[in-house]
Amino acid sequence: TRTAVTMQAIRTQAAGKAGVTRSTFKRGAVRVEARRTLKGASSAPDSVWYGPDRPKYLGWLSGETPAYLTGEFAGDYGWDTAGLSADPETFRRYRELELIHARWAMLGALGCVTPELLAKNGVKFGEAVWFKAGAQIFQEGGLNYLGNSSLIHAQSILATLACQV
Repeated sequence: TRTAVTMQAIRTQAAGKAGVTRSTFKRGAVRVEARRTLKGASSAPDSVWYGPDRPKYLGWLSGETPAYLTGEFAGDYGWDTAGLSADPETFRRYRELELIHARWAMLGALGCVTPELLAKNGVKFGEAVWFKAGAQIFQEGGLNYLGNSSLIHAQSILATLACQV
């Protein structure tokens, strides 16, 4: 037989605290209480790193920041001598490109660590340490990517450079 599980949710506003919601769920003999604070309920700022009173790049020596640097975005310390973020559309594009580059950097870091971890666990590599791996192109026979000469076989650093550019 299938027992019906009933869930009863009772939402009450916490006394004396605006923006705080308490939820009580009953499932059989188990009672779960959760508390959620709604954003925007308090007058205090979310973080000291955002807004007009955020830390500036030179502290109290920073002087007046440009009007378009409002402290709305992460990393905004009021310094833009080249005016790179003066145009909102250009700034949006730069933020998007920065996210893409950060993701590639994370993949690159994973690519540096993975061969070393695999080599320590028994997988054979020519050279697993990332900063030594490029020197294999100067060895006899060149560099075989993924240990297979039929995939990509690099014997000339100039040929490799020409293919990558």
